[in-house]
Amino acid sequence: MIVEVINTGTELLLGEILNTNFQYLSQELNRRGYDVLFQTTVGDNEKRLQDVLQIAWQRADIVITTGGLGPTRGDITKEVVASCLGLPLEMDDESLQRIQGFFANRGAVMPKNNLKQALKPLGAVILKNDTGTAPGLAVEHGKNLTVLLPGPPNEMKHVFKNAVLPFLEHKFLQQGIIQSRVLKLRGIGESTVAEKLDDIILAQSNPTIAIYARSGEIVIRITAKGSNESEAEVLINGMAERVERRLEGKIYGSDGESLPQKLGNELLKRKCSIAFAESCTGGLASSMLTDIPGSSEYLLGSVVSYSNMAKEKVLNVSSASLHKYGAVSEQVAIEMAEGVRLLLGTSLGVSITGIAGPGGGTSDKPVGLVYIAVSSPYGTVWKKLNFSGTRTDNKLRSALNAFSLALDKLTEEF
Repeated sequence: MIVEVINTGTELLLGEILNTNFQYLSQELNRRGYDVLFQTTVGDNEKRLQDVLQIAWQRADIVITTGGLGPTRGDITKEVVASCLGLPLEMDDESLQRIQGFFANRGAVMPKNNLKQALKPLGAVILKNDTGTAPGLAVEHGKNLTVLLPGPPNEMKHVFKNAVLPFLEHKFLQQGIIQSRVLKLRGIGESTVAEKLDDIILAQSNPTIAIYARSGEIVIRITAKGSNESEAEVLINGMAERVERRLEGKIYGSDGESLPQKLGNELLKRKCSIAFAESCTGGLASSMLTDIPGSSEYLLGSVVSYSNMAKEKVLNVSSASLHKYGAVSEQVAIEMAEGVRLLLGTSLGVSITGIAGPGGGTSDKPVGLVYIAVSSPYGTVWKKLNFSGTRTDNKLRSALNAFSLALDKLTEEF
């Protein structure tokens, strides 16, 4: 069954509030085998809402709206749906009593404008709302089912979970299940991933795969549809194995696992410790690692050596290197990594030095130039990187690349 979700409210179009309703509905419906293929956001305008509904009814079996069921003049969803379908509005006595009781329980009298919330299109099924005054509605017409849900997220979720899902299960046959797995990658670019997987992507059917750049790293989402969870899982496992063979160790984890978590887990497994010397990232890498519960077991400390003085006095970077090569150089990155490892007595010392931007760059050392290094008792490795994002992007990518290089060093030597 194809589903379209229509989110109403001018505040959504203005960006005043984040639309979490669609995310929730899409996840819950896909989990139950419904194909959520479209979403539309429209303001509180009668003509535009009419147009959006007409389009949705042509391309979807189930249309779900959120918002516009309140007591104000701007709440027009129910009225517009009824008008488009040529259905008169009638008073639902049970809903009216429940709304009156809602106010009575709070020691108040129901305002007259709440009467409109007890109206329903002729033949509509009431979807009870125990957390607010606006009931949901289900309207069947021709081949379509239209479900109207309240806009406040807590009310929407309550009505969907307790009324809509049982209604759908009763009305429709089992839709199967749609399940996804997200593979997390490191040390590889989006275009390279796309090239390596191009023939698989072209031939995909079920499961499907998609490549995304997200939060400074590349992820691959594998989505399968099956009659049950086990069947979908088998399909996903098969595709995941094909992808992993193509990408030769570039996948470090899946779903909720992050690169800092992966590094932390490997440090714990090997009973190793780590320390950071950060310049352009200003402590970001250390902060990301300390976001993980239990990181005190392996992160012994960090030095934010933003100035040359701190690099010299705390990390023992030589003034000759700073003068000859500059703070943003492989030589200084190496000395920073070795200095922090010796200072704190850790298995690994990791350094990051660069030009995050937007200013400070030169023709020889442009904005986005970053050096990272990882030192161990067995030697030091370093890497030169060139980024082209914002200051925030450049800092995040620098930290993630430092984690990746540290992970390589750790797994090779310990």
